Amino acid sequence: MNILRLILTTLLVASGAAHAVEFTQFQADKSTLQFVSKQMGVAVDGHFKKFSATLAFDPAKPAAATARLELDLASIDAGSADADGEVVGKPWFNVKQFPTATFLSTAIRPLGGDKFELVGKLTIKGKTQDVSAPLSFRQEGGNGVFAGAFVLKRLDFGVGDGIWSDVSAVANEVQIKFHIVAAPAAAGK
Repeated sequence: MNILRLILTTLLVASGAAHAVEFTQFQADKSTLQFVSKQMGVAVDGHFKKFSATLAFDPAKPAAATARLELDLASIDAGSADADGEVVGKPWFNVKQFPTATFLSTAIRPLGGDKFELVGKLTIKGKTQDVSAPLSFRQEGGNGVFAGAFVLKRLDFGVGDGIWSDVSAVANEVQIKFHIVAAPAAAGK
């Protein structure tokens, strides 16, 4: 009986190891980074056209996952050319001095099933804040798909200061939504 148990355990461990997949190859053309802000109480949708990610995620070992995202702030589409021109200026993103925003993961915690909590440091305009975001993970067409959302407070990062710090005109809370697609690590890596 013990030998049978040992054989079954060995087969299960071996089959699990054979099917382990680590997702590392960011697919920019399939990924999106969107936001929703409120101006005068009205929701305004936008997105960023250019961002990159470096990640390593093995669904069998989520605690070992790492992620880094770099966002080109000048690639913003805030809904109009006027808005795009305004938000890259000094009171908002100040892209001349701070062209990118970055996120660096510090932990990923399993929440059960395909749900996780992503924790890390977000830096915008030279100011770093801890953030956490619930996310889901699924495998689709051989790729790994990460989807989630979180709310940040723009004034914590000095985004929209001066006359724009009046939150009755532009809300402090901005919802960030991400959809990141990654292919498995190349064979032999």
